[in-house]
Amino acid sequence: MTITLNGNKNSSYQEPLLVNQLLSSLNLKGIPVLVELNGTALRKNDFSSTHINDGSIIEIIQIAAGG
Repeated sequence: MTITLNGNKNSSYQEPLLVNQLLSSLNLKGIPVLVELNGTALRKNDFSSTHINDGSIIEIIQIAAGG
């Protein structure tokens, strides 16, 4: 399947794919992130039940504390 991840097309993922599986494959599991799927922000509780489909557009922003 082909998805757009942070503005870049990527076809290296297989369906079915959950958001938490994508985060694991990107080494982002357990790291605070914001995830937007097709223009909708997701809650962390939904990562393990939300499917990513062919053609999906995903934006992932890593949260960093600073001062």
